[in-house]
Amino acid sequence: MTDAQIIELYWNRSEDAVTETEKAYGRKLMSLSHRILQNQEDAAEIVNDTYLKTWNSIPTARPKYFYAYLATICRHLAFNLLNWNQAEKRKAEIVAITDEMETCIPDSSGENAIRGKEIVRVLDAFLEALPKEQRLLFVRRYWFADSVAEIAKRYDLTESNVKTRLFRTRNKLREYLEQEGIQI
Repeated sequence: MTDAQIIELYWNRSEDAVTETEKAYGRKLMSLSHRILQNQEDAAEIVNDTYLKTWNSIPTARPKYFYAYLATICRHLAFNLLNWNQAEKRKAEIVAITDEMETCIPDSSGENAIRGKEIVRVLDAFLEALPKEQRLLFVRRYWFADSVAEIAKRYDLTESNVKTRLFRTRNKLREYLEQEGIQI
């Protein structure tokens, strides 16, 4: 079933919408939430919550990219659960990802929170300007929370090569943000 057909099921309030969503994207969503949470039961709960939130939001929204819409919901729910479950001791992989990005993305508190939309716009422009392979590596690491080892395997690269490329991309991002007037 196509994404458009599944979305139509949501619009028609058909219970088959959730079943078809699970068939089409259940494994991907489970993998995404599990990479973030490192817990099978929590990951399954997040995927179910993703279906519920999708059910409640689609009649007003008509997503253009259905999996991206689902993944966004899933990621937010997973990171919220991770924050709640482990407020003081975070999972090592998530801390590593956060630490990597901390060097080139400004703090989201206070004055910088006001500029959030501007930062998103600039980040989108930066990603669009990257060569496809660099963009894919960056997105797999910082959106899908893939480990360096998973990325290396997926793109037939060495882990060292992936780390180097990500490091260089983060540096380019930092420079790009500063050129756009966003202070780090």
